[in-house]
Amino acid sequence: MHLGLIGYGNIAATLLKILDAQGQLPARVSVLARPGRAEAARAAFAFPVEIFEEVADFLAARPDYVVEAATHAAVKGPVLETLRAGVPVLVVSIGALADADTEAAIREAATAGKTQAHLSNGAVGGIDMLAAARLSGIDSVAYTSRKPPQAWAGTPADGLLDLAALTEATTFYEGTARQAATDYPKNANVAATIALAGAGWQATTVRMVADPSVSANIHEFTVRSGALDFTVTLEGKPSPDNPKTSVSTVYALARAVLNQTSPLTL
Repeated sequence: MHLGLIGYGNIAATLLKILDAQGQLPARVSVLARPGRAEAARAAFAFPVEIFEEVADFLAARPDYVVEAATHAAVKGPVLETLRAGVPVLVVSIGALADADTEAAIREAATAGKTQAHLSNGAVGGIDMLAAARLSGIDSVAYTSRKPPQAWAGTPADGLLDLAALTEATTFYEGTARQAATDYPKNANVAATIALAGAGWQATTVRMVADPSVSANIHEFTVRSGALDFTVTLEGKPSPDNPKTSVSTVYALARAVLNQTSPLTL
């Protein structure tokens, strides 16, 4: 496989380490970095990679499969160009699709390129059953994100709570998945995933909690549907380099990449 990466942060670097540990490091890796950041991108990886600063050059290298591990801006830019070029993209920054115009643009670009945008399930599980339940008719989907206070640092929660002084679990957000993904772009990818797989942006309710009694990023959602009712709870261990991200997110990406070349997939 010739793997393309949009972004060179913790997620992208860890992904290659996981693939290497599985004995499945791609034969070739191309990385798209921001202009002027080639050296920083090269230093981020423990493996030989090709660095490109322009989307046209990145696509001219002809990657087979691209993983977006950057930002919402990347989804609205390089991801669209990659899809229009006919290359499938695994999207990590799913919260970007909370913007209706961006979601429509992703669909248009994939259609034009006769390819697909694959939305990573990231840190959450049970998405297969949620998507199946949607076909039977969904009555309600409620999602709660419970994280240690420090995981909410640098978000709007900082202005609502004294995160360092919290002594008990405190709910600081209740609303729709669309608003959650818009206001908390670095923390609400799970809310976006659940919304897209299930009841939609407006019908999916979200609650965010800062809880000093937990050390994990806890994701829980409850579904009521025509086919089945269920609750999924996951305790994701925070990434050592970025507590806002569950390390399981990167393993989910690795699974998706490995499935591209495996003769048997689940």
